[in-house]
Amino acid sequence: MRHLNDKARLNRSKSHRKALLGNLSAALFTHKRIITTLAKAKYARRFAERMITFARRGDVAARRHVVGFIRDKEAVKLLFTDLGPHFKHRDGGYTRIIKIGPRLGDAAPMAILELVGFDDVGEVAAPKKESKSRLKAAQKAAVEEKPEKKDKKKPVEPEEAVAEVQETVTESEDVTTGAEAATEEAQETAVSTEETGVEQVVDKEPEEVSAEPSVEEPVKTDEVIEKTDNKMEETDASSDDSSGEPEESASDESGEIKDSKDSSKE
Repeated sequence: MRHLNDKARLNRSKSHRKALLGNLSAALFTHKRIITTLAKAKYARRFAERMITFARRGDVAARRHVVGFIRDKEAVKLLFTDLGPHFKHRDGGYTRIIKIGPRLGDAAPMAILELVGFDDVGEVAAPKKESKSRLKAAQKAAVEEKPEKKDKKKPVEPEEAVAEVQETVTESEDVTTGAEAATEEAQETAVSTEETGVEQVVDKEPEEVSAEPSVEEPVKTDEVIEKTDNKMEETDASSDDSSGEPEESASDESGEIKDSKDSSKE
């Protein structure tokens, strides 16, 4: 007998069909609404409602049975923590199918498969897993590091220009007031220093002035001249003595020669 033997093959093998139903159910539990073909939506509807029935039990055996079909741990956790309590008092009819017409290209009939009671919930993006590709990570970092283009200068409105001019005027006034205050402080400090200097001068006792006038000693030029004359005379005398001695010796020698000649003649 072929009772309840009306499975849709979907042109897939048993293992492929099992993985397809698990992925469709996980997407439905995560986003609360998916768009797929009408045949897949009808077949995934029965499978997803069975998983929700197991989630209503909430025991460990039911969780292990669901994990055998749905490998996404986050979807299973969401199913048992949120959807099970949400459908606790609802006996069946957890999903609905809405036809949306044929698909462009192959004209396959399309449909929306959604959970009941989540009409106000939009499509929720599934948590993205970090990509293990180093190339993709490097490309993403390079795109993020690119400097942003400078915006073109927008025309300045007259009100903004007036506000900028007023700000510059106020800044200049502040600068001038600060400079005036600094000059006043400098003048006050100078006056105070002068007053303190006068007080110090007044406090000091006048030094005693000697009655005798200071007479500078005259330079002894005469003595210096006499000393120089004496030195000159001494040098002249020494030079005369040295020149006279050789002349006398020469005259004596000439006399001796004459005597020797006379004696030889005799």
